[in-house]
Amino acid sequence: MIEIDIAVEDEGWATCDALLQEAIQAVCDEIGYTTPAGVSVLLTNDAEIQILNRDFRGKDTPTNVLSFPAEDIPRPEGVPVALGDIALARETIEREADAASRPFEHHVKHLIIHGVLHLLGYDHETDDEAGLMESTEIKALSRLGIEDPYRVPVAERP
Repeated sequence: MIEIDIAVEDEGWATCDALLQEAIQAVCDEIGYTTPAGVSVLLTNDAEIQILNRDFRGKDTPTNVLSFPAEDIPRPEGVPVALGDIALARETIEREADAASRPFEHHVKHLIIHGVLHLLGYDHETDDEAGLMESTEIKALSRLGIEDPYRVPVAERP
């Protein structure tokens, strides 16, 4: 079980504790992750995530999700592993969901799954890494009844 600590910086976010828990549980079930752990989630806006993106990634632009894995530090017996922090920008996620004709909640779940995978060491720097990460995301989303977000609709194919 992963405990979630949620901080809301943008009033536009609706209560989404259950949504976040469902997405995190789906990805943990998919990869067989069972270690008690904690994740902090920041629900923010474009202006705040742009600052984080600039300060930590050197990119002075908003983005949809950022993940910050926790340092691997010793912990007392029985204390959950701190996996790290995830930040989500509401406006960017809304724009992307609208552009893809997908429900906002589905896109949030996808980005939470993506963020948790980063916290657990997954990446998409190489084609092989990207393929593994995307297929894991697709399978976790399928557990939630959400279609493959990477599938290009037939009408949009070249």
